[in-house]
Amino acid sequence: MDLRSHYPYWLFKNGIIRDYPSLNDDASTEVVIMGAGITGALMAWHLSKEGIPLIVVDKRHVGMGSTAASTSLLQYEIDTPLWQLQQLVGEVNAGKSYLLCRESIYELGEIAHQLETDVGFALRSSFQFASQPSHVKNLVKECSARLAIGIELDYLEERDVRKLFQFSKPGGLLSRDGGQVDAYKMTHALLEQVERAGNRVFDHTPVTAIKHLKRGVEIEVKDKHVIKARKLIICCGYESQKYVPKKIEELASTFAIISEPFPQQDFWYGNSLIWETSSPYLYLKVSAEHRILIGGKDVPFYNPDKRDSMISAKAKQLQRSFCKLFPWLDFKTDFQWAGTFSSTKDGLPYIGSIPERPHTFFALGFGGNGITFSQIAARIIADEINGRRNMNRDLFSFNR
Repeated sequence: MDLRSHYPYWLFKNGIIRDYPSLNDDASTEVVIMGAGITGALMAWHLSKEGIPLIVVDKRHVGMGSTAASTSLLQYEIDTPLWQLQQLVGEVNAGKSYLLCRESIYELGEIAHQLETDVGFALRSSFQFASQPSHVKNLVKECSARLAIGIELDYLEERDVRKLFQFSKPGGLLSRDGGQVDAYKMTHALLEQVERAGNRVFDHTPVTAIKHLKRGVEIEVKDKHVIKARKLIICCGYESQKYVPKKIEELASTFAIISEPFPQQDFWYGNSLIWETSSPYLYLKVSAEHRILIGGKDVPFYNPDKRDSMISAKAKQLQRSFCKLFPWLDFKTDFQWAGTFSSTKDGLPYIGSIPERPHTFFALGFGGNGITFSQIAARIIADEINGRRNMNRDLFSFNR
């Protein structure tokens, strides 16, 4: 599956951080993790910390699927607004989902501080503005819903938006809880610690067959080598649908650009993450290198050739949208790229197991919260493998 175009910024910035071998013999372990992006790396890190022997395999180079193209925003705001999610899954479950996403941002910060590499983690406030006056009503409703579950945020009137961000919008929500990270760099830093604990990571090792046995699984990889394990965790992101017997995702394409470095470090209030209420939404962030990243202009299809042919036009649209907000900033596009993403029926991830795949867990975080969903999945599945019942596992089950 073609998950991204050829020139994502993070891959050019960091390069191939380190090499991993391919598997060239049979092996056995407690847990096999399929997928060595940020999801698989977080999963491996949590299990490794608990002393569980594991093997990570990926058919590409480590981190070079969706992770390399990620814009790496850390938001607790799920693509489905809280007030709408309450109608879909109930007030209690919706509230728990939002609070878990908020908690995961700070957990990711704690993990980042335990790594020997600077992975660009930083806390940022998050600002969502009303794209049109007609969106204000629902934004006020959203503010009330979040306040009711204990999330601190402020509703900004038009004059407040203008004062803090220097552009005019009819209203917005300013939240204290947000962040950003270099997901590609963090993936390698996590796996470095996983290997140091005695576990193994293999890239260029595609899985060709999976056998679900009475007491475990056998995973066949290229050259007919077999890995025997007690448990399998599938962390293949958007490519995981083929292992699930029912349709759970809708694929789409998204686009991003990043500027040349600016001489200044401060651009708007707190260099907040900025996004809007329109769907698909435009979003902005400031990188650690004083660049401005802009993403959005999504299109509802999966067709890599068509997607990539649209990059130039979409990049110009993104730049124009930015210049309407900040005409005094001389934005010059340095890198432009596209990627595949998907959404679910309620905006929530799928985490857990299904009867059709014994001894197998899935960690499938879709939408704009892929990294925070991955942290939640790692906590839930690590508990399950260790025989601890996680009180949040039913929130994201396949039969919800």
